[in-house]
Amino acid sequence: MPLNTRPDRDPLLWCTAITFAFLALLLWRITFPVEFYFDEIHYVPAARKLLDLVPANREHPMFGKEVIAGFIWLLGDTPLTWRLGPVLTGALGLFGFGRFLWHVSHKRRATILGMVLLATNFMWFVQSRIAMLDMIEAGLCMVGLWQFAAALRASSTRSARAHLLAAGLAMGLSLGAKWSSAPALMVPGLAFLALRLAEGGPFFWGRKGGAGTIPGISLLEAALWLGLFPLAIYWLTYLPAMFYADRPIWFTGFIEQHEYMIRLQDSVKKPHPYRSYWYMWATDWRDIWYLFKVIEGSQRGIVMLGNPLSMLTGLGALVWGLWAVLFRRRWDVALLLALYTLCLGVWAINGKPVQFYYHYLLPGAFLMGILAFALEPLLARRDRWRWLGVGIPALSVLLFLGFFPILSGLPLPTRQFYNVWMWLPSWR
Repeated sequence: MPLNTRPDRDPLLWCTAITFAFLALLLWRITFPVEFYFDEIHYVPAARKLLDLVPANREHPMFGKEVIAGFIWLLGDTPLTWRLGPVLTGALGLFGFGRFLWHVSHKRRATILGMVLLATNFMWFVQSRIAMLDMIEAGLCMVGLWQFAAALRASSTRSARAHLLAAGLAMGLSLGAKWSSAPALMVPGLAFLALRLAEGGPFFWGRKGGAGTIPGISLLEAALWLGLFPLAIYWLTYLPAMFYADRPIWFTGFIEQHEYMIRLQDSVKKPHPYRSYWYMWATDWRDIWYLFKVIEGSQRGIVMLGNPLSMLTGLGALVWGLWAVLFRRRWDVALLLALYTLCLGVWAINGKPVQFYYHYLLPGAFLMGILAFALEPLLARRDRWRWLGVGIPALSVLLFLGFFPILSGLPLPTRQFYNVWMWLPSWR
């Protein structure tokens, strides 16, 4: 299962420039609105209580709330500090996504396209500007995947081991923010195992990197960095809860704590107007209005919606991806298909009674990577198909700019003006 070794130049400068441009856009008016909106009403108060070691929001893991609480403690209790954690992890996650695409494919243009598509897929931007747990989880997940892919490309065992350590740390913290990334976090270990089996060499100790596995890193050591170490980091994120004055979590109570959290999550069964299902997410059928109210004398809105062009053409890219894996042996595409399928499929079989479109955050991101890989060959063509390689990303950027007023809460001329963007009745 050899990794693609096309000798493209590393687009590190492009990755960095796109990331800083995205970060600047995220920080623009980040203190708006000055009051809580949507699920900030749950997570910011929980972070405040955490500073006093008072339990709250116990159905979710700790690390996302610890990040919010940490910025409040460092910089004061303001809208900026509530949202700074998601902003920074959103930008870092975009960079990590680009570096992940580069290391698994060594395709320069696909890497740049993937970052542009993710930055403009609406979801990554909106979720990076709200004090919720999801972007902290998703951003760190991308960092973990990047570091794992970098380990496969490392020039020495020592360098690879450092990347694996960083991957395990990021994976543990991602899971410590929210469980939604769990399917994606299984992939590095499974990929290492698949590569080692395909390599056909010594099972527990590979001294050659024939199939892309890391020289000198045994299967047992990989299991340590990609399995046990992330779980240890995850459990350490519960350390503050072990000092609660009321109902502390015992260090030895791992199983009991998670049984309790699952019961709490499953207890939410009341129908919600924004409730949706996995097949609705894939077709961009049901959005969520995070904000819709008059603020400072003007009607404002912030909608969680997928970019209709990139999200729907991405479904076509899934078909291309299957063809590329079966007939072109594109294992970089296979990796992204596995990530997309696992992260979406878990919600198809999940028994959680109430689900929302923002659960598509990670699957939608991996879909952008598949779309980028599908568009990249078109850029090299000299016929009428070339315009798709340029046109779809360009139109995605234009749609992002067109929808920007209701992605960022800009003033609308009238209350009904939001109808300009409501192309489907289900978006209302």
